[in-house]
Amino acid sequence: MESQDELQEPILQSLPDPPAHFEGNSRLEKVLNDHQLPYFKRLRLVSWIELKLLFRLAAPTVFVYMINNLMSLSTRVFAGHLGNLELAAASLGNSGFQLFAYGLMLGMGSAVETLCGQAYGAHRYEMLGTYLQRATVVLTITGIPITMIYLFSDPILLLLGEPSKVAAAAAVFVYGLIPQVFAYAVNFPTQKFLQAQSIVNPSAVISATTLLLHLFLTWLAVYQMGLGLIGTSLVLSLSWWIIVGAQFIYIAKSSRCKQTWNGFTLQAFSGLWEFVKLSLASAIMLCLETWYFQILVLIAGLLKNPEIALDSLAVW
Repeated sequence: MESQDELQEPILQSLPDPPAHFEGNSRLEKVLNDHQLPYFKRLRLVSWIELKLLFRLAAPTVFVYMINNLMSLSTRVFAGHLGNLELAAASLGNSGFQLFAYGLMLGMGSAVETLCGQAYGAHRYEMLGTYLQRATVVLTITGIPITMIYLFSDPILLLLGEPSKVAAAAAVFVYGLIPQVFAYAVNFPTQKFLQAQSIVNPSAVISATTLLLHLFLTWLAVYQMGLGLIGTSLVLSLSWWIIVGAQFIYIAKSSRCKQTWNGFTLQAFSGLWEFVKLSLASAIMLCLETWYFQILVLIAGLLKNPEIALDSLAVW
């Protein structure tokens, strides 16, 4: 099978010229190789250089994840303005269903970081676009069973013992999050594709701009259009698609991605099962980190006054 041969072939067999923006840190290497410097001075200089490098890459990435959480938090805030039941429903929908999809999709999308990092380090830049598209295909297919879970969220919550009133309201909120599932399928591979190339600032700018737009659109949907609870979740889904669209435009137009994005290719549909096997392990690890909080939220819905209990968790 062609895809299996591609996965097994040596990744270092072809080494095209690196992109113009790819530069090694010569200063770091120079300090490491300068044995005339005292040991502790060399250690101090190396640590400072490494910290600056890590901060330049890590700070925007952390900022992006903070913005992602702030969009969900602001959605719950607007839902709280509608009433206690709506806030409880948004809390249950966010933590019970959205967090499950988020952890699964992010975990599976993290496989792109491994593959793209290897390909980029080996100067096989054309493979980054293929891995991005292959991951998007796999995650989109994964989104179909997740959508079915969303559609049956009401009976699932009732089966778990949640009050019928809260379950019905939470199901309405979850229905509006269905488009978000497929935004996850594109967004997470795209983020890892950019991070593998040390391109992190554009995602931070896009996320920050989208947050401001999200706040305005949610206010418009709730207070001006009167869309209620489903309006808040639909705007949240729309905001995620805005992020996806802006990132794709950047990849298609930016000179920094000229060698790593060569357009759509049918190779994205080969080697899908191999990618699934690689991505499942990281998905399970990340899901285990989020499931404990989901269980806590579901247990809160079983308490004597579920609306108050879920409301208190909504601001956590």
